[in-house]
Amino acid sequence: SPGNPGMQNKLVRLNKYLADAGICSRREADKLIEAGTVKINGKVVTQLGTKVGPGDKVQNGGETLKREKLQYVLLNKPKDFITTSDDPYDRKTVMALVEKACSERIYPVGRLDRNTLGLLLFTNDGELAKKLTHPKHNVKKIYHVFLDKPLTKMDLIKLSGGVELEDGMIQPDKISYVENANDKKQIGLELHSGKNRIVRRMFEHLGYKVVKLDRVFFAGLTKKDLPRGKWRLLTQKEVNLLQRIS
Repeated sequence: SPGNPGMQNKLVRLNKYLADAGICSRREADKLIEAGTVKINGKVVTQLGTKVGPGDKVQNGGETLKREKLQYVLLNKPKDFITTSDDPYDRKTVMALVEKACSERIYPVGRLDRNTLGLLLFTNDGELAKKLTHPKHNVKKIYHVFLDKPLTKMDLIKLSGGVELEDGMIQPDKISYVENANDKKQIGLELHSGKNRIVRRMFEHLGYKVVKLDRVFFAGLTKKDLPRGKWRLLTQKEVNLLQRIS
């Protein structure tokens, strides 16, 4: 009731409820509601902005949904693990590394190749995951790249200006030699593209092989105090920062 502020706080918009249940983003939820596939307590609801309380039964296409506690887990991925929920070939998957993080079912946001190391975020917040992987949000990623041979100054300039790959032009936001490294085989690269194997392909295009690739920064998150192979839960402050990405 309106007179009970405690109860009001527990009400949540239906599109948020659907997003929190992990089935889609809020915007897609609005489309489902308008299409009449969503029921509250057995009745079809098409009114956007409808609020749902803790005791309400929400169904989409006949399936009863559960609004889970939203979890955000950051992993420092080791080599030789693949980013997938299950693998038919029974190779080591990143899911095995975070299985004790929470009881909710969480999913990786984007992917890292089997031989790429570094930051990988997992969550059951479908809306946030979608935002972090959509190119329009320009989510910043920084990689520490180790090459098989020193990168020439000429090629550094070429990469900095952008290279034409088979699926279009790619230009890093920033690229430089790693300062404290004594060889020119180590490169720092800032990028917001999420294209498949993009870092490796950029260097291969100019005749270099990436021998090690480490994602050291993702959407404002860093590897500070997170050893390789370990995970931690995000702080509320970090979650708030991610949710502010527009």
